[in-house]
Amino acid sequence: MGITKSENFTQEQNDLATLAKAIGHPARIAIIQYLIKVNSCICGDIVNELPLSQPTVSQHLKELKNAGLIKGNIEGNAICYCLNEEGFKKIENFFLAINTFFKPIKNNCC
Repeated sequence: MGITKSENFTQEQNDLATLAKAIGHPARIAIIQYLIKVNSCICGDIVNELPLSQPTVSQHLKELKNAGLIKGNIEGNAICYCLNEEGFKKIENFFLAINTFFKPIKNNCC
């Protein structure tokens, strides 16, 4: 893999890139959509919902958690997952900035 030179970008740019990478897989989108629907659940619930094995679901959960999009709390011998509002707030702010840019534009430049 090539050098990303991430040190040449702001922390905000690096954080947004990490978030975008985390939601850049259809299984992770499906996990997020499931968590929106049920509010919180354990890994086994997600395994029952998706056509993926438990180790694969666990890997996707790890990526979402590392990016800050979900949180996990230990409940007995399982981890209960839910959405992390802070991670989604960063995504929301990014898209609000894009939306604000397009509102005053009357003519498309290209």
